This record gives sequence, C-alpha cells and structure tokens, in this order.
Amino acid sequence: MSDLFDPVLAAGPVRDEVADPAWLRALLDAEAALAGAEADAGVIPREHADRIASVARDGRFDIAAIGAKSVGVGNPAAPLVRELTAQVGGEAGRVVHLGATSQDIVDTAAMLVSARALAVLLADVEACADSLAALAREHIGTVQAGRTLLQQALPVTFGFQVAGWLSGIDAAAERLRGQRLAVQLGGATGTLAALGQRGPEVLAAFARRLELDEPVLPWHTERTRIAELAGALGELCGVIAGITRSLVLLAQTEVGEVAEVAEGSGGSSTMPHKRNPVAAVAAGAAAQQAPGLVATLLGAMTQEHQRAAGSWHAEWRPLTELFRSAGSAVHWLRTSLDRLRVDTARMRDNLDITGGALLSERVTTALAAETGRLEAHDAVSACTRRALAGEGALADLLAEDPLVGKHLSRERIGELLDPADYLGSARVFVERVLEKRKGTS
Repeated sequence: MSDLFDPVLAAGPVRDEVADPAWLRALLDAEAALAGAEADAGVIPREHADRIASVARDGRFDIAAIGAKSVGVGNPAAPLVRELTAQVGGEAGRVVHLGATSQDIVDTAAMLVSARALAVLLADVEACADSLAALAREHIGTVQAGRTLLQQALPVTFGFQVAGWLSGIDAAAERLRGQRLAVQLGGATGTLAALGQRGPEVLAAFARRLELDEPVLPWHTERTRIAELAGALGELCGVIAGITRSLVLLAQTEVGEVAEVAEGSGGSSTMPHKRNPVAAVAAGAAAQQAPGLVATLLGAMTQEHQRAAGSWHAEWRPLTELFRSAGSAVHWLRTSLDRLRVDTARMRDNLDITGGALLSERVTTALAAETGRLEAHDAVSACTRRALAGEGALADLLAEDPLVGKHLSRERIGELLDPADYLGSARVFVERVLEKRKGTS
C-alpha cells in the first residue's frame, strides 16, 4: 500500500476487495465453511461447527501479528489457525482446520477474494460498456479520419471506432465471467486421507457453502485456474490500454477530437493552456502494469509433485496486485468516459486537412473502371502528390488531368472526394456490435 501512489495506481473499489482485511475475511470464511461442511457430512458435531463459525465471524484477529508469525511456517494460514483454535477453545477447538492443510485455506481464500473482487470489477466494466454503447450509438454517423500507423487513412465514423472498443470490453468481460473459481481441499498430499471415506462428501459441502466450484480433484500443483484468471485480467488491461492510448492521441492539441472535461482536472503545473486527459492517462498507466504480473503468475505454474516449494507462495502478491491494477484501470476508464466530450466539428476539419487525398483510393477505383487499374493509379497518384505539395486543390487538379478529366466530371470528382459517402459497412458493423451487446447484457 502506498499513500503517495495508490490514489492514482490503485484507485476504485476493487482495491478494498483484495486488501489485507479482505484476505483475512476470506481465510476465516474458509475455515468456517470447512467446519460447516464437516458437520454436514457428519464428521464433527454441529455445535462445534457453529462455535467455529461464530468465532471466525466475530473474533478479534490482528493482521500484523498473524503476518509476523507466518514467517516461521511460510504462510499466513498456520498462525491464523492457531489463533482461531485458541479463541474457539474447548472441544470445538480440537476440530478447527480438521483434515485440511494450509494451502487448502489460502487457495480457497484466493478464490473467494477473486470472486468478490470480480463482482465489483465487472460492475465497473459493465458501466464502461454502457458508456461506450451510448457513445457508439450517438456517433454512428459522425465521420472521422481513420488512422493506420498514426497516419490518416480512409474515413470511418467515431461510432465505428468506439464499437471496436466496446467489442473488446465485452469480450474481456465475458472471459472474466467464465472463470473457474473452485475451492481447494486435499489435505497434506491431496488425498484427504485424514477424512477417511468422507473426503469427497466434505469437499462437495465445502464448495456449496462458499458458492464456489467443486473441483474434480485437489489442484495444489495444477494451477490452470490461476493462469486463466491472470490471463483474463491481463486481457482486460490490454483492452483498456488500447482504448486509452487512442483517447490520449485523439486528445492531442494537434488532433483535438476529444477532451476530458472536469472541474479541477487536467491542468499542468507549469503550462496553464494544457488540458491533459488525466483519467485516460491513469487508466493506461494502471493497465500497463498487468503484463509483468501476468508473466509472474504464468511462471509460477511450474509446481512440482503434490506441493510446490516456492512457486505457490510466489502467486499471492502478483495476483493481488493484478486485481488492484485491473480495478484501477477500469475505474479510470469509467471516469474518462464520464468526462469525455467529442468535438465533431474538429473531426470534420481534420478530414479536410489533406484536401481529400485520403479519398484518392475511391477516385482510382472509379477511374479504373474506364482506364484500367495501373493507368488510373498513376494518374490519381500524380495529382495527389501535386495537391499535397501545394500546387492546388486536389479536385481541381484531378479535373484538369487529361486522363481523369476525360472520364470523370468535376461534379463527380467532388462526390468521390466526400468522406461521408465512403464509409463502407461502418454503420452495419456498429449496429452488429450493439445488437450483440443487447442480446448478452
């Protein structure tokens, strides 16, 4: 935690869902659910399970003290179990953590933390998607210069660009909703030997109580669930990084097609003329931390035999940080979209910067029907180069060209250079994205 940097890089509600108190709550919830499941299966008396659950819910546990004691065993579950046992006391204290190993509780807590964090994260993701859908619908016909390799290309619409962002956000959300979040319960080596023949029954009840998946078998060293979760969070951050990069570029002084407008936001410490898109910048900064964290979690999949020596421990911090980064990225994207103002007039002005040169492909296609492709290409290209060199308006130069002017009238050339009339299936694609979202939301 950092009081200095977290307001920017760990913003939003997801941060609290993966903070130390949330982890402690999940560890205690796992212990209470384990006792309840064992009572469900007749392994321990119901009154003992109720006593354990009561203390897990209402007992006093010092996070810092538990963390300090964890160094002796290498994880926080063991000292927590000792403290829980002491507070439960009596006969019930003897069956705290029965049949489980520390990794069972920590892994289950990780799944609980993830489930709770994902619920909050997805609420922000859906809000972003709603904003993008409204923006795409509003600007379905707003003509904008398409840009490839940061250069003006053929025209698109702003709604078409936004629909691309929306499609990515929706795909990332769908993957996040499909995560396999399962309890972990296997005991020392994954066989649940300490529970005799009741092991599978306890496992099923454990999953039911926590509303998590029941795994086919314990997954102590089979970490595909963690890898999938890391990949899904990384995918979301990648989508957000792409969106915010485009927003920042569109907000450049020289482009000026969008801006973030909010009182007290966007100023510069030295240059009062600036209007910085700070929310988009913050979203991109948070999102760009994800690849390294994802790589660490994928690297930690190398886990040997039935219990890993170190790789399991290596997951805790990067998983927490990945949720914090993803949560911050989504929070700031939502903020940026709430502040966004679209300058449609500037979009049109920017289309005219090249004097119609970005429509030269269209003129070539129309002329080629009369002259052949190569002749048309050469003639239109020559006129375009002259126009860009300042020798005249492209429409006039084309009309004056012997080959072009012979086959295309000045009026027809003007029609061909109108960007609003050369948008292909942009509207159809936007409508398809919006329709798909309507069918899945």
